Amino acid sequence: MKSKIDYSLYLCTDRSLMSTEIIEEAVELSIKGGCTVVQLREKECSSKEFYDLAQRVKEITNKYKIPLIINDRVDIALAIDADGVHIGQSDLPANIVRRIIGEDKILGVSASTVEEAVLAQKNGADYLGVGAMYSTNTKTDAKNVSLDELKKIRDNVDIPIVIIGGINKETINNFKNCNIDGIAVVSAIISQKDIQGAAMELSSMLKKMKFKEA
Repeated sequence: MKSKIDYSLYLCTDRSLMSTEIIEEAVELSIKGGCTVVQLREKECSSKEFYDLAQRVKEITNKYKIPLIINDRVDIALAIDADGVHIGQSDLPANIVRRIIGEDKILGVSASTVEEAVLAQKNGADYLGVGAMYSTNTKTDAKNVSLDELKKIRDNVDIPIVIIGGINKETINNFKNCNIDGIAVVSAIISQKDIQGAAMELSSMLKKMKFKEA
């Protein structure tokens, strides 16, 4: 199952940026518009609140057969039987997380250098989140990754790469020759008045671009 995942339009949630009142609505509209993976990211709520929210979001992703990835919280991912977890460089090491979640669940790892990317693949990552490609309000402390570094990462790993950080309909064309597997977006979808329409527009652009080389 993991090898067949479509990472092309990867949604990262952020309740502070939503145009809807509840996250479940934002997620469902995004999926209807063409999002292929959902990552639930919650930095400002209790474990119980995160657990309850994740349960509700999982009902939606299950309904549409879309993978649900939990950001950072391995315990929440396991508690709700999510499809996987995404970790950063300051979280538990990838090889430890892989041991905890087992081989069947998806493991995503953030990387901004070739060294981080190579180590993540060695330690069991199924895909990489590479960025930030551009400055963004959701990751104010993130160091930007150059196109040259992105291409070097692509040359040195053979797992899927999803770029993140300031990716929107104005910037995605800059990556059509980088042989990536998808884009991760936040405000480009969930901050828009028409969430479903925004997702549909990005999905259509991605299909025309055909990121991956034949």
